[in-house]
Amino acid sequence: MTTDTAPRCFALLPCAGSGTRAGTAQPKQYQAIDGMPMVLHTLSAFGSVAHIAQVLLVVAPDDRFLSIDHPDVRVLPCGGASRAESVRNGLMALLEAGALAHDWVLVHDAARCLVTPAQIGALIAACANDAVGGLLALKLPDTLKAEAGGRVSATLDRSDKWLAQTPQMFRIGPLLEALQAQAGKDFAGVTDEASAMEMAGFAPKLVPGSAQNFKVTYPEDFALAEAILRSRS
Repeated sequence: MTTDTAPRCFALLPCAGSGTRAGTAQPKQYQAIDGMPMVLHTLSAFGSVAHIAQVLLVVAPDDRFLSIDHPDVRVLPCGGASRAESVRNGLMALLEAGALAHDWVLVHDAARCLVTPAQIGALIAACANDAVGGLLALKLPDTLKAEAGGRVSATLDRSDKWLAQTPQMFRIGPLLEALQAQAGKDFAGVTDEASAMEMAGFAPKLVPGSAQNFKVTYPEDFALAEAILRSRS
């Protein structure tokens, strides 16, 4: 890809979900952990990475929880009915605001509030010269079982299995094209950005992540996340 400008790195956080499995009275990304909403821990990590030109938070159209006055953070109420739709809408907003198709975007779960600047930097370093891009991921540590009728039907080979994490880093143009190609099917099968790129024929790079970079999903996850944050401080 030929361009006159060096590609920039943007961060996009889909933040329009309700997080029903978390059992919180409000969307889980706004649940306080160690004294402040989860999403603010996530923003703090990205704000500490010099390579990130701007962070875009994609929230639901009626979301008024966050009001951030910072030149490097934008809150846009263009969230969709699914994560994939929110990311697609956010990518379009980035392009409309002056980002270029060859610029990089790091898409990250707002609920992965334990990500560190070092992990973000490692992903950028690993993918900056890659033709496709990639994602943080963790080699499967446990024995993997297949199930049938509530019982084990087989033990599967785990040697080539990875748990996908975020951020996931791709060029804005190709990622938007990959998502648009699945929009007519309501983004069926698009569980993350890498899956959309795979459907488009690409093979994203796997970059080793950390077990601490887990997605806060269930009620018991909040206590664990808070313990880890307190141990760091």
